[in-house]
Amino acid sequence: MITLLLGILYVYALGKGQVARANVTKGNRFVCTAVPAGADLSCPVSATNRVQSASAQEEELRNTIVQLRETILQQKETIVSQQGTIKELNAKLSRCEAQAQDAPREGKGRGQGSRRKDYNKNTMGDLPRDPTETIEQLGKTMQSLKDRLQNLEQVRVNASGATFPNELRDLLRRRLSDLENQLLTKVAELEEEKAQLYNETAAHRQRTENTLNSLLERISELEKSNSAFKSPEDFKVSLPLRTNYLYGRIKKSLPEMYAFTVCMWLKSNARPGIGTPFSYGVPGQANEIVLIEWGNNPIELLVNDKVAQLPLSISDGRWHHICITWTTRDGFWEAYQDGERLGTGDNLAPWHPIKPGGVIILGQEQDIVGGRFDATQAFVGELSHFNMWDRVLRPIDISGMANCSSYMPGNVVPWVDANVEVFGGATKAALEICEDRLFDS
Repeated sequence: MITLLLGILYVYALGKGQVARANVTKGNRFVCTAVPAGADLSCPVSATNRVQSASAQEEELRNTIVQLRETILQQKETIVSQQGTIKELNAKLSRCEAQAQDAPREGKGRGQGSRRKDYNKNTMGDLPRDPTETIEQLGKTMQSLKDRLQNLEQVRVNASGATFPNELRDLLRRRLSDLENQLLTKVAELEEEKAQLYNETAAHRQRTENTLNSLLERISELEKSNSAFKSPEDFKVSLPLRTNYLYGRIKKSLPEMYAFTVCMWLKSNARPGIGTPFSYGVPGQANEIVLIEWGNNPIELLVNDKVAQLPLSISDGRWHHICITWTTRDGFWEAYQDGERLGTGDNLAPWHPIKPGGVIILGQEQDIVGGRFDATQAFVGELSHFNMWDRVLRPIDISGMANCSSYMPGNVVPWVDANVEVFGGATKAALEICEDRLFDS
């Protein structure tokens, strides 16, 4: 009985389960979801997250498509603009090529027309400006006249079997002779004018080059000057010992001169004699110009080894302004100390020109050019503002420099730092000469 009851219940339950599965199948849908290879199939897949992920991807793709469209439109506008520019450049290039092709033809036509015009022109009345072209054109004119004369004679002979009458022949010869004389006169005038123009041009070019060279030298001297000094000329050379190896050297040499003025500031208390403030030697004459006080002798000026004694006294240990002038005319010289002329003389190497290309030494007397110094003749003291001119300065100019009311750099040898070298222990130091002089006083 119990067994029968259990069988009935089993059949009933089985029927209810089939009905429920049929209803579920009838009211729902099956969704297929892509699962990556190797994924765990027991893990449930969330359909909601899939839909949201798909929506985000679609939005990103949509934005990318919009950006690509905008980029394509911009590229299209750029291409259109560049095409317009290319068309414009092609048009200009075509116009330039057309003009370049027309220019030679027009130039050739004008050149031929000019030559035809010049050929038929009366060159005796309107000559070209170029002398060479003028001579050639006149020669052509004379040859043309001679050819015409020969042609006329030939035509006359052919026509009548006789030569020109003597009167006509003489007339033509006279005319031809006159033309030849005019041609020769014109050629001579042109040659003379050409020579004058060449001489004037060469002289002007030489003056211009000399001026530019002087300016360049001055600029170079200023650029190379020592920045430790306030200005290129505000320094002194110190020679403290009487030796044969302390000296200064001027880099510039002298040109040929027929007069000179040399000025400097000196300070020395050396005894006996201050020595040699400067010397200028040239090949063949080491004593071309020398200023020296040796032993108990007075200060002497040597020009071409000829001697003049100067009435100067500067061995008191104070700054003194010294100027010496000389001219080859009668060998006339002047000696100034502190702006006052203390002596004059003549017959010092008269009519002797100062030779160029030598060496200027500060502080030593030269026995050969640039060397072989004698310690007993060395200058002991300080030296500044060594300037040299190729002319005799006026007394007012010398007085102005001595009183510090004016300063004139030498036009042959200016006192600038870049122009002075020191050797053997000689030194250069900053100096404002007018202030130092007042301090000495």
